[in-house]
Amino acid sequence: MNINELHEPQKGVSAKPLFKASEGNITALQILENAQLTEHITKAPALLMCVSGEVVFENENGLKQLLLTGDYIQIEPFVKHWVKGVQPSQLLLFK
Repeated sequence: MNINELHEPQKGVSAKPLFKASEGNITALQILENAQLTEHITKAPALLMCVSGEVVFENENGLKQLLLTGDYIQIEPFVKHWVKGVQPSQLLLFK
């Protein structure tokens, strides 16, 4: 199996459940170049890891972080955030 095979190749933003556990979930995300995961919040702490590609993570507190392959960022609960694709990217969201 390969993370690149989980999503439709031309879909700008795609999220697919990858692993569900009793105490958390992992979601595979695809964000293509110039596509944006729209503004939203999470009720629980989360971690976003860039598996491949390049994205910009931003939040309402003014944080703007470039994520390259292998980079990750912790996402605060109840803080609006969004992610924009700089290059076609595969990410994992741990919640």
